[in-house]
Amino acid sequence: MTHKIQITGFAGTHEQTQVTAAFAQLFRIPEDKAATVLARAPMIIKEGVDAATAEKYRANLEKIGLRVEIIAPAGLSLVPIEQEVPVTAAPVAAGGAVSPQAPAAVPEAEQPGFRFRIEGRPDYAFLTVQIPANQTLKVEASAMATMDTHLVMKTKLRGGLGRFLTGESIFVNEFTAENGQAEIGIAPGAPGDLAHVFLRGSSDVIYLQNSAFVACDPRVNLETKWQGLVKGFFSGESLFLIRASGDGDLWFNTYGGLIELDVDGEYVVDTGNIVAFTEGLDYSISKVGGYKSLFFSGEGLVCRFRGKGRVWIQTRTVGALTAWAHMYRPVKKGN
Repeated sequence: MTHKIQITGFAGTHEQTQVTAAFAQLFRIPEDKAATVLARAPMIIKEGVDAATAEKYRANLEKIGLRVEIIAPAGLSLVPIEQEVPVTAAPVAAGGAVSPQAPAAVPEAEQPGFRFRIEGRPDYAFLTVQIPANQTLKVEASAMATMDTHLVMKTKLRGGLGRFLTGESIFVNEFTAENGQAEIGIAPGAPGDLAHVFLRGSSDVIYLQNSAFVACDPRVNLETKWQGLVKGFFSGESLFLIRASGDGDLWFNTYGGLIELDVDGEYVVDTGNIVAFTEGLDYSISKVGGYKSLFFSGEGLVCRFRGKGRVWIQTRTVGALTAWAHMYRPVKKGN
């Protein structure tokens, strides 16, 4: 079941200027745009989320001093607004985030880049993107599932030998909307969730595992990055990563569910569960235990991240699935 999140106005527990500043921090938008969004209340700022996610949005929005209503699907009762719960002030520190658990999404009314929606989460996520007239969207080869008839597709070679070595397709499809806005539906190959990030300039860089890329704005530059023989061979993954930088939307997919983690210091993730991470995080490959553990415990090599940044992980790995399925393979018995 999907729910909508509607801001109905200011709660009156904080100064409106403080609430506006906190809202801007929460959704990473300029304060003038935040003021415009709040002035339009009541206004739906997010839709297509499950009940648990909707509650997280409401908790964070009420915390900064807003009244919020969750609109349930037809046939379900609306979730009541807890108007009498005391709200603790959420001061915005200079250069600091309002809350480390705040949802890093942009209100759909003020969302930069392409308009889009993600359905079928988290098991079989399906991405639908609205492409404005005469604009182009880059999509991973063979990922297009549906499209309007006036979309024109061109296939281009991307990255040459580098992309070939990553194990990814060396081709990318470019879809251009001619004679008006057009819609495209995109289905990643692996069953799982989809993540969206809006890159803002050359300093905003994300590294993806080689099979994670789904689609992006043509202004986003995709390059291959050599991990090195040690990191590549011993991680059990590819020798290359995809480096995404520039301005615009970027979508990538996971196998299984998606979890977004903020790292400040050191954090350990199994190599097979890593989907993406931000530039600025250093990483190294190491054993989780001794060599005996490596061969007999079922646990092997891990990635140790150091620094400050963000990591996206997937809740399942293909290797674990194949190992599990291998136990049930048909075995031919001897005579």
